[in-house]
Amino acid sequence: MGGGETAIEVRGLSKSFTITSHRKDTLKERVVKPLARSEHHELHALRDVTFDVERGEFFGVVGRNGSGKSTLLKLLASIYRPDRGRIRVAGTIAPFIELAVGFNLEFTAYENVLLNGVMMGLSRREAERRFDAVMDFAELEEYGDLKLKNYSSGMLTRLAFSIMVQVDADVMLIDEVLAVGDASFQRKCGEVFEQLRGNRTIVFVTHDMTAVERYCHRAMLIEEGRVAEVGEPGKVARSYLDANASPVTAQDKRGFAAVWVENAAGERPFTHRHGEEISFNAIVEAPRAIDRPRFSFALRNARGDWIYTLPYRSAATDERDRLEAGQRVHLRAGIVNPLAGGQWSVQCTLIAAEREDDLIAVANDAVTIVVDGPGPDGVLVATEGEVSTSSVSADEVRA
Repeated sequence: MGGGETAIEVRGLSKSFTITSHRKDTLKERVVKPLARSEHHELHALRDVTFDVERGEFFGVVGRNGSGKSTLLKLLASIYRPDRGRIRVAGTIAPFIELAVGFNLEFTAYENVLLNGVMMGLSRREAERRFDAVMDFAELEEYGDLKLKNYSSGMLTRLAFSIMVQVDADVMLIDEVLAVGDASFQRKCGEVFEQLRGNRTIVFVTHDMTAVERYCHRAMLIEEGRVAEVGEPGKVARSYLDANASPVTAQDKRGFAAVWVENAAGERPFTHRHGEEISFNAIVEAPRAIDRPRFSFALRNARGDWIYTLPYRSAATDERDRLEAGQRVHLRAGIVNPLAGGQWSVQCTLIAAEREDDLIAVANDAVTIVVDGPGPDGVLVATEGEVSTSSVSADEVRA
């Protein structure tokens, strides 16, 4: 997009919170140290944030936990007031920010739909008219007269998202909707995003880089409360993954000189397709002589759930089933990619078969890939694949 009408204008936005690190909570503390003061420090959630969002733009906001993403959405929704800077939003706003925010748990679903609809700009009559559509979309038709305190978190999520979709707001603020709910609800959210893309202005906070590339026109990376990058979604997604990969310690990657994922052509792209031939690769140096060495690759999704594993296989390169101290080997596991669409991080481990608790080498979250494929991840898969090892010299190690 470009050159269109501005829907959201943010200039020099800053927000801090006062955090109490030590309080006098007990009567004993107040008696023993009556003059002692509570200790406080300032948490700078956002620092001089400036950006624009065009009307009809799907705008992604990414960053590590604690970077200030959710604080930004709450400022845009007028839940927080900024310390400095200004915000201009053209049109009505529908927020989907935190579970149960805006709900009265003592009210029924019917009462909450009417209340939230009116708060977001609908007349009472219009809110009543849309009630059935809200409950149908949320798949909660039988629970309209049930108080929300008896709803599960998944039911609350579906209801809140359904209300937001039905109110016809000009600007939608969405925080991590694809990280909650079951697979069916996540697919329904994706279908709604496809329909709304280009028709509504959407600010979308997520850790799912596949969703950023799929839906967003532009994206913004926030680091430590500051804008680090604004631009093309794929480029921002790569910057985010690079930022998350950078603090890997020697302990996290001990024993492994390199870990990577290849396609059938021997390339190492950022995105791999579901159903294509891929291989997981690692180069490891034995820190000591190891009898019956075994290695395995495992993957977890963007939520941190372990989803996919390749069973342990021999890491030896000859008939003796042994690695000598200092010997380097190339570990490779070739498969037809069974992974569903999403973001995946790779772990590689090396053990001695006699003692599986003897972790000789490990590479945690050594490389991150994105799979372009059907549906959200969520099914545990285990497959033998084609596993092989071969000797390797130091100059063959490629970062």
